Amino acid sequence: MASVDITIGGRTFEVACQDGEESYLLAAAGMLDKEASVLVDQIGRLPEARMLLMSGLMLADKTAALEDKVRVAEAKAAQIQAQLDEVQARPAPEPERVEVAVIPPSVTDTLQELAARAESLAEAVEAKAG
Repeated sequence: MASVDITIGGRTFEVACQDGEESYLLAAAGMLDKEASVLVDQIGRLPEARMLLMSGLMLADKTAALEDKVRVAEAKAAQIQAQLDEVQARPAPEPERVEVAVIPPSVTDTLQELAARAESLAEAVEAKAG
């Protein structure tokens, strides 16, 4: 079993923990020390038990607020997932039918004839002008 010295609010404590969990203990102690330092800066020297109690309560308050935010986020995520599931469960829309107008061959022939006449008229005008 490992032993770690932690400092909270300017006071050092020796704490035992499982081997390999020292970094977690130091991180938690750092969070508690941050809250204790705020108290010491605001109030001054406090009895050890009171400092630890108040620091713990401040961390618990922050944790409760974060848990509330997580619950709201999880509810929103569940709502979005339900909407996504609903959209994915819908059958695919029917393909849209697009109709394209077909030009009858007689109209095409007439247009070709008109184009040929227009070209011959243009050639005749060019010949007379030139």
